[in-house]
Amino acid sequence: MHFVQIVCMAKYRPNVAALMINSSGRLLVCERMNQDGAWQFPQGGMDKGETPLESLYREVEEEVGWSPEHYEAIEYIDGYRYDFPAEKQDKKGFDGQQQTYFICQLKKGAPKPNLKAHVQEFQDYKWIRPKQFQRKWIPEFKRAVYESVMWDFFDVELKD
Repeated sequence: MHFVQIVCMAKYRPNVAALMINSSGRLLVCERMNQDGAWQFPQGGMDKGETPLESLYREVEEEVGWSPEHYEAIEYIDGYRYDFPAEKQDKKGFDGQQQTYFICQLKKGAPKPNLKAHVQEFQDYKWIRPKQFQRKWIPEFKRAVYESVMWDFFDVELKD
């Protein structure tokens, strides 16, 4: 008798996120369109053939209007992963996202964020100290990643 083992491997969409720090050490957070109180970092999926850094440059320019000349990507950590809840399953067949987070230093003289640089995804932005970031701003299914990111980059434990 032969047994066939079927392994169902989850499929994760590659994604990048930007932790933008200004000269005062404040962190940029952006409020999602039509989701009052839902704050996050500029982020988005990697296009086929892009490197994580190329994706970072494109996403930051699309979402907040800064070209690479306005900031420097200093460090990154990859491998952060979360699963989509059943009601948010991706139409392209992804079970979740695998993210690379970049910490980026905004350069002196950079313009203010332009939330209408491309297709507008954010309705507002603010600069906060990393310890001011709140867990309640993030959907439950993403919280573990944000907790890890805030600890890994800023030694901050998120609170409600």
